[in-house]
Amino acid sequence: MSYRLSKRNHNLHLTYGAISQVLEQWHIGSPTIHDVSRAVIHIRQSKLPDPRETGNAGSFFKNPVVERDLYEKLSSIYPDLVAYPQPDGRYKVAAGWLIEKAGYKGVRRQNVGVHKHQALVLVNYGGGTGQEILQLSQEIQRVVKDKFGIVLDPEVNIW
Repeated sequence: MSYRLSKRNHNLHLTYGAISQVLEQWHIGSPTIHDVSRAVIHIRQSKLPDPRETGNAGSFFKNPVVERDLYEKLSSIYPDLVAYPQPDGRYKVAAGWLIEKAGYKGVRRQNVGVHKHQALVLVNYGGGTGQEILQLSQEIQRVVKDKFGIVLDPEVNIW
């Protein structure tokens, strides 16, 4: 399989996350691909732990896609719900938002925990085991399911 990439006519997606906010703060009105790349790196560095300092697997859970009726029910209860409409009429809900609203952002369980700046990231503060991360992830999955009726699927590979 091969791909052909164009250096022109890019359709930049600036509405996802905080990309447009960062570009606005930098006073960039007509961003280039390089500008968007810099903004994404900046956002990630501000929210994610440096793996050289704190062990982590990055985003631990996938953003779940839910039916319109569940999205409407949740958004009526939680007006700040972070979700993105999908072409099929469903909504992709930010897993980090769910985890944070479930009360897990910054939570620590001995040697492992949920990152203080990004609830989607599970971290090992040193000496933690895979079993401890797995137990924490399963606890988060249970609480999110009970609170929101949404199942979080791991994005990482678990064997």
